[in-house]
Amino acid sequence: MSAVEPEWSGNRFELLVQSVTDYAIFMLSTDGIVASWNAGARRFKGYEAEEVIGRHFSIFYTPEDQAAGIPALALATARDEGRFEAEGWRLRKDGTRFWANVVIDPIHDPNGTLIGFAKVTRDLTERRAAQEELRRSEERFRLLVQGVKDYAIYMLDPVGTITSWNPGAERFKGYTADEILGQNFSRFYSEEDRMAGIPSRALETAAREGRFEAEGWRIRKDGSQFWAHVTIEAIRDGNGELIGFAKVTRDLTERRETQLALEEARETVFQSQKMDAIGKLTGGVAHDFNNLLAVIVGSLDLARHRLAAGADVSRYIDNAMTAAERGATLTQRMLAFARKQELKLQNVDCMALVRDMADLLKTTLGSGALIETRFPLHLPPAYADPAQLELALLNLAVNARDAMPQGGRIIIEGSETARLQNQPSDLESRRYIRLSIIDEGEGMDEATLERAREPFFTTKGIGKGTGLGLSMVHGFAEQCGGSLTISSEVGRGTTVSLWLPVASVEAPAQEGTGPLDNPAFDMGEPLVILAVDDDDLVLTNTAGMLEELGHTVFQAASGADALRMLEEGNVDMVITDYAMPAMTGAQLAEAIEERLPGLPVIIITGYAELPPDMTHRPRLNKPFKQAELARMVASVAQDSQRIVRLAAHSDDL
Repeated sequence: MSAVEPEWSGNRFELLVQSVTDYAIFMLSTDGIVASWNAGARRFKGYEAEEVIGRHFSIFYTPEDQAAGIPALALATARDEGRFEAEGWRLRKDGTRFWANVVIDPIHDPNGTLIGFAKVTRDLTERRAAQEELRRSEERFRLLVQGVKDYAIYMLDPVGTITSWNPGAERFKGYTADEILGQNFSRFYSEEDRMAGIPSRALETAAREGRFEAEGWRIRKDGSQFWAHVTIEAIRDGNGELIGFAKVTRDLTERRETQLALEEARETVFQSQKMDAIGKLTGGVAHDFNNLLAVIVGSLDLARHRLAAGADVSRYIDNAMTAAERGATLTQRMLAFARKQELKLQNVDCMALVRDMADLLKTTLGSGALIETRFPLHLPPAYADPAQLELALLNLAVNARDAMPQGGRIIIEGSETARLQNQPSDLESRRYIRLSIIDEGEGMDEATLERAREPFFTTKGIGKGTGLGLSMVHGFAEQCGGSLTISSEVGRGTTVSLWLPVASVEAPAQEGTGPLDNPAFDMGEPLVILAVDDDDLVLTNTAGMLEELGHTVFQAASGADALRMLEEGNVDMVITDYAMPAMTGAQLAEAIEERLPGLPVIIITGYAELPPDMTHRPRLNKPFKQAELARMVASVAQDSQRIVRLAAHSDDL
């Protein structure tokens, strides 16, 4: 060996080899004896040059490899084939192992004679550990995916071909891996979905946005359907190139059926509650209306008998009229409960309104209730409907009286305030007029107080009311932009406060609406009027009122009859009911406008709300008196004549 070293010493390549520290580069003799040693070999094999030069390179192999003759095989392969390369475990000086990549090349002299081998070894322990960890991780994920049976988890290539299949997919889709691998995932969709391009759109969405999610019907192998929740995630390589999709599907058929059953049960409960509410409403309203009808029927019956005898019947007529007006008031309460009565909002002086109600309150509440008012010297006007406000205060006062069977004091209190911390959160941040009705009665416990505003709830006993009182007042307050609050304590009375917005400075108090508020309004010339209503009784009454006013009246029982009669003769005005079968009053008015432009039409309705296209038409609410009908007819006739005159003047110009 000493004869070889002088030949290599001074070789300029030796400096290069010795500077390499990431590779073990050394020479072997033809029989495998180590002849040189570089810094890289010393670094990760652990031997100094003097410790290893002259020893056989097999010391770097494991006992198992030595017993198997691997070192000799490596040299023989390099000699015979010109190169040997392999990976495997190698030993360091301290006995520890490292994973090495080994290359052995033969070295020949210029004459082609083999003079030794060049051996290059690289320590790949860290890389192998990383690869092994990756392999174990992939194996764990494979086992995880294969262990999931409640989800179908599988891979798709970029065009939707199935490339993997787990037991969950097999369980509820019915295909084995052999049957489905290589097939397109669109086969799980219905024919209609495939024709609509839903599978391709799902992949396009996942590719574009990174994720697609949806629910819908999917098809099993046997053709049956199941309700599925589907997510598709795009998979990209390190360069961002799309290499496929991960698809996760869950069978939600049972959950969907449960939800549908729950919704059906809720609907059943809702229907039951609704029927119960209708029953309570019907019972209370029927009681009140029966009382009113008893007065109307009894009074008119007495009037008929007395009239036949020539006696004065005015008292009975007055009784019937009063009962009918109370029925109209009850209907208003029902609409207020539903938040559907038509309000005429304006500035209201609450102190003046309560003062003007003094006689009404005394008459209604009786002598057992002592009324006391508490108002500041100045109180801004509230923004409300004065008639409905009066009705609400009267309702609350009656409740206060009923809470004091032995009599007592009722306080009506007014103040201006802002929404306070402990006041209802449904009020906006603005100033309010708070009108409170305070009694010294029995008060309410927490359970009763909790249900006090509940529709149909009443403590007055069966047949003594609808239970809509506080609901009506609350509905009125909310329509005005306010609210209703109740505070009570057993044995210490109750305070019910009605919160109404303070009127803005710009909102003037509304004046009368013209002819309807002027009892001396000029009724004008007699007209030819077509009255339309599908109810014979109402039609007869309306026609009778108009005829007594001196008008000539034709009657039609439907919109179609009315249009036919208009083709046969001329009329000055049409008065029609709104709610009629086949053709409503609004539709009739539109048809008249097309055929006879300019012919005035008045709509009579018992509804609180009408379609938006009705807002510009003259409207008279049921029930109405003859004077109200007369003023409406006269007002509309005057407006019509004014339009005709303006049109004529325009033509003259």
